[in-house]
Amino acid sequence: MTHVLLPVWWLLRRADAVVVIGAALTAGAAGAGFRRIAAQLGRPPETVRGWLRRFTGRVEAVRRWFTALLREMAVDPVMPAPAGGMWADAVAVIDAAVTAAAARFGVLGVPSWEWVSAASGGRLLAPGWPA
Repeated sequence: MTHVLLPVWWLLRRADAVVVIGAALTAGAAGAGFRRIAAQLGRPPETVRGWLRRFTGRVEAVRRWFTALLREMAVDPVMPAPAGGMWADAVAVIDAAVTAAAARFGVLGVPSWEWVSAASGGRLLAPGWPA
């Protein structure tokens, strides 16, 4: 068996940096379609559609996982208010977890989506995550 260590700016099984994928997920949470997101990011529409579909298939599990992480990170966690749908709720709790981690540990030193990659072990869009 071979093991490969990935830097935090990558996700498993993805060729684009996590900040690009995170921008696509954030835009999707705001209601943008995959073609518009692809044009904004300069990525093929099929690639962006794949990211969005993978996230859609696990959005509730990701929201629950990052909610639990937020509760562990924050001294007195404040859960984000409903943001207007499952996608927006998931992205809001991801942002809240990043904010809680920065408050607890000081400046993270990496962009938010890189922290998300590290927190998920690079598995944010990988099959079988979260367990």
